[in-house]
Amino acid sequence: MPAASKSRQSPLRAALLDWFDHARRDLPWRRTKDPYAIWLSEVMLQQTQVVTVIPYWERFLARFPTVGALAAAALDEVLPYWSGLGYYSRCRNLHRAAQAVVAEHGGALPADADALRALPGFGPYTAGAVASIAFGLEAPIVDGNVARVFSRLFLVEGAPGDRAREKRLWELAAEQVKGPRPGDFNQALMELGATVCRVERPTCLLCPARAHCGALAAGRVEELPPARVRAPRKLLNLVVGAWERDGALLLGRRAEAGLFGGLWELPTADYPARDVDIPAALSGALGRKVTLGEHLGVVRRTLTHRDLELHLFRVKGRSAPAQAAGAYQAFRWVQPAEVASLGLSAAMVKVLERAWDR
Repeated sequence: MPAASKSRQSPLRAALLDWFDHARRDLPWRRTKDPYAIWLSEVMLQQTQVVTVIPYWERFLARFPTVGALAAAALDEVLPYWSGLGYYSRCRNLHRAAQAVVAEHGGALPADADALRALPGFGPYTAGAVASIAFGLEAPIVDGNVARVFSRLFLVEGAPGDRAREKRLWELAAEQVKGPRPGDFNQALMELGATVCRVERPTCLLCPARAHCGALAAGRVEELPPARVRAPRKLLNLVVGAWERDGALLLGRRAEAGLFGGLWELPTADYPARDVDIPAALSGALGRKVTLGEHLGVVRRTLTHRDLELHLFRVKGRSAPAQAAGAYQAFRWVQPAEVASLGLSAAMVKVLERAWDR
């Protein structure tokens, strides 16, 4: 494995920074020096495409313009601004971290990578990104794009997830970030992986680092890194109860953990097999005995690691729950006009549309 010598680092850094200065995309979070706004962009960009993130980032900042504003809001006020973006644990951790920043750092993100790492939701990547981009610190980052770039530049062997490989990638990142403009250098690496050194059909002829690329010299660009072996997708079946009263539907707010933690939804229960006692399953979720009515159909959604099927039924009972029961912290009756003010998953929005259409 080639070593990252000082003689090699300097030309590589110069080439990447020069390329980044004229080729970088004009993204809104690159027009600000506000550490909070930069942090928000890094959290939203995890597992999410840039084009999707931009409007969410703008709306979120308009409603919560400072760390203090975010920390002062209840989670129930924050989740609607994340609704549809997915990976809701990111939002819960963002909110918790904002409260910690206010309580422990006077409302300002600490300009220290180790202090950032101590905050909820800050892993090595997020801490390195915020420390380098917002504060100009020589803090390394490795995400999927950077890992691919380094694997090709320095002929790093091993499959994604391999411990020796990950260790080597972080060592390279720590070596390469040393020097002027560490934040821009880290962004250049990410930009290169996103736009040039892609997984498929990399445009090596346009790459500013091609003179330093071990994989290109060895004819191994298509081999490195090897594809990740993905686990088979899982099917998550849920049964959903639509309890209607005067045009409103009964929604429950989930406990703040799990796949849809903290979000509002029509009461749901696991539906692993067709012989499940559906009324009993929904009665358990509601803490009230219900009877089953019309089947309103199935809503299907594709999540990152699983397929989701939501089987929707009308339900009714003598008295609706008014307080916490089962997996739910609270219940409330919701009219169609109120949906936009609630934190809901994209899947549940589709289910609600189906329930009100019938």
